[in-house]
Amino acid sequence: MEGFLHLRLPSWLRRLATRLLAIVPAVIAIILFGEKSTGSLLVFSQVILSLQLSFAVIPLVMFTSKRRLMGEFVNPLWLKILAWTVAFIIAGLNIWLLLQTFLSWL
Repeated sequence: MEGFLHLRLPSWLRRLATRLLAIVPAVIAIILFGEKSTGSLLVFSQVILSLQLSFAVIPLVMFTSKRRLMGEFVNPLWLKILAWTVAFIIAGLNIWLLLQTFLSWL
């Protein structure tokens, strides 16, 4: 990100900022919800990450399957089929997870 944003920071300051960005929300959550809820908070964070996975995998498969973009490095047919299968399985499992979550609230 340093080159993209054209920010020049000393390495110690960059490390401190990234560590604080990672630790401060966790500490706030532990203070608000208590130490015993860390397990459920961890599971919740993993659910959120799994929901985001489809938004990364589907464009990746789309872009790497286009000869115009990838040239000679385009996915072969067998890999396209496998990649789309995995992408649909991930999306389907995420939809199932959301349905389970919302139906359990009813």
